[in-house]
Amino acid sequence: MKEDFINKLYSAHQQIAKCPTQSDVAKFFSSLMGTLFPEFAKKSFDSVEKLDFHILNLKEELYEMLYLKPNREGLNAENNTNLFFDGIPAVYQMLQKDIDAMFEGDPAAKSRSEVIRSYPGFYATAAYRFANLLHSLDVKLIPRLMTEHSHNRTGIDIHPGASIGESFCIDHGTGLVIGATTNIGNNVKIYQGVTLGALSVRKEDAETKRHPTIEDGVVIYSGATILGGKTIVGKDSIIGGNVWITKSVPPESKVYYQSSQQFV
Repeated sequence: MKEDFINKLYSAHQQIAKCPTQSDVAKFFSSLMGTLFPEFAKKSFDSVEKLDFHILNLKEELYEMLYLKPNREGLNAENNTNLFFDGIPAVYQMLQKDIDAMFEGDPAAKSRSEVIRSYPGFYATAAYRFANLLHSLDVKLIPRLMTEHSHNRTGIDIHPGASIGESFCIDHGTGLVIGATTNIGNNVKIYQGVTLGALSVRKEDAETKRHPTIEDGVVIYSGATILGGKTIVGKDSIIGGNVWITKSVPPESKVYYQSSQQFV
């Protein structure tokens, strides 16, 4: 390579803002999951003191990552670290309801421990809920890295800015996409390949509500695409597989794809 190109690369390295790597964020999230759910722990803690010390180390890890955030946001690192850990018990209770929803919603599930250990929907939901907690503290990059770690592992893409209510059930989940301004109510069940997206992808619309609202009790089957910030799927509706929706659906509706194919 020519010297001027190498100098250009060197200059880019000097100018890049300091921030945690995706592997740092993934390590923190994995350790957090192992702390809250023994199913993810490499080994169990044999004393409360050791668990408490481990949590202190986790807090230090998050503090260091927050301090490295670009744009001098690291000045709020200590406060945001404390607020995040203060919020963990509430997120944990939300995740317990998600586990129940996935267990009750899937006849193949044999135990809640199986859901925790092996269901990609639970892993992705957990990553989203903790990323959303950070996002609510006006932390932007680290939550995206957290959900992208989960996305890489599960194939489920949930933006940390989305709003998702209690008892959320993802069944299978591969290819599921939930956009940043999506609002999802309580007791919603979504299958694989669903897109909750935007009609417009213009940069000027970044701060507007671009993604749909899914009200309580809705079931969305695989392959459905629901687009638009003004699109509302009403309470207790059932959205069949492979439908394309860009207009609101009244409560208690059933929307199905009708094939034009004829079979003989």
